[in-house]
Amino acid sequence: MFRFLFVTLLWRSFLKPVSQWWFGITLWMRVLGALVLGIAFGLLVERAMGSGAELFLESYIRPYGDIFIALIRMMIVPLIFTTLVAGVVAMKHPAKLGTLGLMTVGLYLVTTFFANVIGLIFGTIMRPGAGAADSLAQATPEAVSQVPPSAWDRILDIIQNPAAAMAEGNILAVIFFALLFGIGILMSGEKGELVGKFFESASEAVLKVTTMVMEVAPFGVFALISYTTVAYGIEAFQSIAWLILTVYLGLFTHMILIYGGLIKFVLRLPAIRFFRGIFDAQAVAYSTASSSATLPVTITNARKNLGIPKSVAGSVLPLGATINMDGTALYLGILALFAAQAFGIDLSFANYVMIALTAALVSIGAAGIPSASLFLLATVLSTFGATSEQIALVVGFIWPVDRIMDMARTVVNVTGDAAVATTVAKLEGELDEDVFRDPATI
Repeated sequence: MFRFLFVTLLWRSFLKPVSQWWFGITLWMRVLGALVLGIAFGLLVERAMGSGAELFLESYIRPYGDIFIALIRMMIVPLIFTTLVAGVVAMKHPAKLGTLGLMTVGLYLVTTFFANVIGLIFGTIMRPGAGAADSLAQATPEAVSQVPPSAWDRILDIIQNPAAAMAEGNILAVIFFALLFGIGILMSGEKGELVGKFFESASEAVLKVTTMVMEVAPFGVFALISYTTVAYGIEAFQSIAWLILTVYLGLFTHMILIYGGLIKFVLRLPAIRFFRGIFDAQAVAYSTASSSATLPVTITNARKNLGIPKSVAGSVLPLGATINMDGTALYLGILALFAAQAFGIDLSFANYVMIALTAALVSIGAAGIPSASLFLLATVLSTFGATSEQIALVVGFIWPVDRIMDMARTVVNVTGDAAVATTVAKLEGELDEDVFRDPATI
């Protein structure tokens, strides 16, 4: 009896007010607070424990972040499959899917083109590779494969057993089968209606589970950022600061000018609302450096905060997480100029064109995992005759701090996915502008 009274008193006097206060704060604000506190905590632990800080954080703090990532990854396949099938069914006609697909791919290609241009402009103006030859000479070479998968390999990787694709987390293969399955439901007419309704209900249930998982985001972000602050800290940042600054400025400029301009001047919508509405996804993208891991959060933000219907969010966003890598394309362009400047290689206009084209092509379908773009760098550098030794030196020099830049370019990739999804929904006349213009609900 006493124990029951104690628990009741504890709940009413402390736990209930705290939970009401906590959940009364918009999720993006909680995530932002966790981001700031994570950096501060990491620096505090490093100052207090010195060289033992990284081991302490890796052993006792980072596991909470790993749990958060595992929860997010757990939701990726069921969320993509159910929302994509439900999205196709909601279109009512297979022909609309073709129109939507062409518009989506076209918009992704346009934004990637601008990312290439901005990356080359910043790389040319800021010259991050000037004077880096001595630093490159001290780098430890890393072995990098220069043989990217062929077009046929990519096609065959998409067409495979759907059960195996789901088990392996092959997102493109899951998307392909979900599209075919959704089209099959539509073509079945009345006989397929029951299955269609099942997936509509299933997608809503999965989204509810995703919302529950997102409540863990502040704790996961805190754990990941505190560890990252120490593991890839100030010393690493200082050793290659000018290149990092060039990449960050280029990515920020692309995000504000291209995505913000698209929302503000093309769609005539408030850009501030757009960026506030996807802040949760941006914070998760920055802490995980993975577009795929961020996808469940991106879809939830798009539907709840931006007013994007499930027929668009469920098809455009999964595709974007796989083929829209604006941040990667911009980054590869800057790295190519960095290498050319460091090794004293003069580039012609034709070299610039080839760098832009190659960076755009290899970035499409790049794995949505941390540091995946470094494995694509060899192909871009080979366009102006960089040797295998030079490529290995560049990768070895950048590898220790790539995570710092990878986090920022993942934010750009995720933001681009949301911007294109918003554009497609608006052009299709399906965007709920009342939801878009309201303050973020999660």
